Amino acid sequence: MDIDKRNQLLTILLGVIIIGMSYFLYRSLMDPYQEVLDEREMVERERHRMEVTRDALVQYRNRRGNFPPTDGGLDSLVAFLKNDSVMVANGPEMFAFRPPSTYDPDSVVYSPRPPHNRFEYTLNDTIRPRLYLLENPGTDDRIGDLQSTTMLNAPNWN
Repeated sequence: MDIDKRNQLLTILLGVIIIGMSYFLYRSLMDPYQEVLDEREMVERERHRMEVTRDALVQYRNRRGNFPPTDGGLDSLVAFLKNDSVMVANGPEMFAFRPPSTYDPDSVVYSPRPPHNRFEYTLNDTIRPRLYLLENPGTDDRIGDLQSTTMLNAPNWN
């Protein structure tokens, strides 16, 4: 094999290696960045779902006069969303989910993040006004407080 032919083969081989390594470098930078973007989007979707649940709780209080009790409270909320004529008619407009999810009264009380944990709801009915705490298990996100009236309906991430 003459020297020119060998140099051409080495040039082609090194070009292929450079292109391959450039691709792997690109993937090693972009994959973690995409994971961060996906995680941020999921956190925003979870928080939005909690805000939808809060809005449903406020509608429950406005129409029924009080927040649902601690025991079976979220089940009472889902039943309210499914059976109240105003909520059935206006629910999809009032409680719009972030895409790709669509409004479903049964899913209002569940996190959009797999494994779709159910939100935790607690009512403090020993003081006036009655206060509730809505928590997302697995995260530190919560809406409301059981002691402070200034945190009524307020999320902790703002």
